[in-house]
Amino acid sequence: MNSCIVIIPTYNEIENIESIIRAVLSQHKPFHVLIIDDNSPDHTADRVAMLQSEFDGRLFLEKRAKKSGLGTAYVHGFRWALQNNYDFIFEMDADFSHNPSDLEKLYDACHFGDADLAIGSRYVTGVNVVNWPLSRVLLSYFASVYVRMITGMKIHDATAGFVCYKRGVLEAINLDKIKFVGYAFQIEMKYRTFCKKFAISEVPIIFTDRTKGQSKMSNSIIREAVFGVIMLRLKKMVNSL
Repeated sequence: MNSCIVIIPTYNEIENIESIIRAVLSQHKPFHVLIIDDNSPDHTADRVAMLQSEFDGRLFLEKRAKKSGLGTAYVHGFRWALQNNYDFIFEMDADFSHNPSDLEKLYDACHFGDADLAIGSRYVTGVNVVNWPLSRVLLSYFASVYVRMITGMKIHDATAGFVCYKRGVLEAINLDKIKFVGYAFQIEMKYRTFCKKFAISEVPIIFTDRTKGQSKMSNSIIREAVFGVIMLRLKKMVNSL
């Protein structure tokens, strides 16, 4: 069994899915890939299924009945990865905003370094974002400033979705308690890791906005993040996190 699994949630990613799978599986380190598809109307899952025979034993597919949110997709993937005995579990987007060649940097931070959670960070060495409008950059950057103020975490990119967990982190977190689905999910996972006193490291990456497909960002996701951070902090204060 390979020790590394890259979880990629998908919903209508037919334009990107084959390319991202091939890019991840062509890296020097033999990563495995788990696609969690929410019954995409554009038949993303069918394209993945066609590739499974080519990448037998390295490409896996979990197809869910309906669109249920990023957070629940990752929790589904976490449970699958733990049940299948992976030691390093990665989160990654399907749209090439995360460079597959950076996967090994995250792995090295956990395997050779001291990190229990390695974050592919857009902001730890300045602002490393390509092709985003200024308004989106400011929203993302100051969201992390806001999170640091409320939670006390010393993390520059709290909403990052490109990460590597050691399995011990996910085993220690009660996945049944994870409630958020968008930006707030990424914040919640980092905060729960922080509260369990695991070591968190930020690895600088360059984030490039998607060129194909559509962003899943919405006003409801932003609202969830704003109020979710406060809720997490209050739960921690009353020992109910």
